[in-house]
Amino acid sequence: MLRFLPLKLGRLYRCLKLLFVIGLFVILLMNTHNLFASFQKNELTDRRFINLNKCPACFGTSWCRKFMNGQISFETWGRLRFLDVFNVKNVFFAQYGEPREGTRRIVLKRLGSNQELTDIDQKICKRATGRPRCDLIQAMYKTEFARLNGDVRLLTPDVVEGWSDLVHCPSQRLLDRIVRRYAETKDSGSFLLKNLKDTERMQLLMTLAFNPEPLVLQSFPSDEGWPFAKYLGACGRMVAVNYVGEELWSFFNAPWEKRVDLAKQLMDIAEQLTNNDFDFALYLLDVSFDNFAVGPRDGKVIVVDAENVVVADKRLIKQNKPENYDIWYESKFEECDKEACLSFSKDMLCSRVTVDHNYYAICQNLLSRYAMWRGSSGGLLHDPPPHVAKDGQLEALLDECANPKKRYGRFQAAKELREYLTQLSGTAR
Repeated sequence: MLRFLPLKLGRLYRCLKLLFVIGLFVILLMNTHNLFASFQKNELTDRRFINLNKCPACFGTSWCRKFMNGQISFETWGRLRFLDVFNVKNVFFAQYGEPREGTRRIVLKRLGSNQELTDIDQKICKRATGRPRCDLIQAMYKTEFARLNGDVRLLTPDVVEGWSDLVHCPSQRLLDRIVRRYAETKDSGSFLLKNLKDTERMQLLMTLAFNPEPLVLQSFPSDEGWPFAKYLGACGRMVAVNYVGEELWSFFNAPWEKRVDLAKQLMDIAEQLTNNDFDFALYLLDVSFDNFAVGPRDGKVIVVDAENVVVADKRLIKQNKPENYDIWYESKFEECDKEACLSFSKDMLCSRVTVDHNYYAICQNLLSRYAMWRGSSGGLLHDPPPHVAKDGQLEALLDECANPKKRYGRFQAAKELREYLTQLSGTAR
């Protein structure tokens, strides 16, 4: 009787798949009129669709002319609004055209789910009026986002500390950098908050509190060698960033040589974000195969989701000298049966000069046998060639990097792993 079980499950799977196809077909029939309308209309020119009507409770207006001129349009499937139910993260692919440069692919983000965006509206209204619904534009002028008026010279840590991961432990140097590089103003380049218009200040603070990803991309731009996607601009609650390439997950079963190269780049990213000439440590709190992408031409690995990044100013830590600030901090390994698990303390990340968090995050969630994603395990470096597996060095380094047995073992393992992957890359070529 048991041998019939796989057959029954196979039939059940086929039936469910058929029901899904039939359901989708019914939805298409019910939305035929809307379907044709979606292909005929460019919704990205609609002020209400991109929530331009909610500004200054929005993320910026620097790209509004491009949106309104019809230079940006959804790609085919992105035009079908009934499919938005599957697009929980509100991330869309679009085409952006310039007369002299032609068209290219970009990524549009609402920076949150529909429910999260609704929640922020209700919070603004409640703080201003005590009710969940109100005139959002008027309410913005009665919130903390409008508290910093033109008389306030600088954005200071005491005002925004803890608003989001980016400013969990902000230094004045970091905040000056954020304001100076703010791209949603025509007069960027000054760290003086008073040089921003009232609406621009509110948009900056709104972004900082709701989802600071645009500010991470602006403050640590790809043009200067930081491993993040390039920020392009915003209009209302739609942010545009450069399209990097396919997500890292697409390379999970790529040829061994390719996976070794990608693993080496990932460890290089961990090193760059931890130790750099600017003395800012950028700690990645959300590390998964979906949050990295690979360039189709140069094969370069880039971080494409930078919402959850803690930035610690090492110069400030050395200056303030909190307890045990100069003792190396080792992230605690915790094995779990879920995907993309990480254990960390933001306060510890903010109070130590030397921290192994980024090595731990990359090794555990992407490279080692502990990595799990979409039902697959083994990490990016699964199934190495016989000569590499027989050597045993790779497995030992990955294990020590993810789950160290020696004190400070992860620091040394990460260093040796980078060197070993470089050696493997050279051998592969």
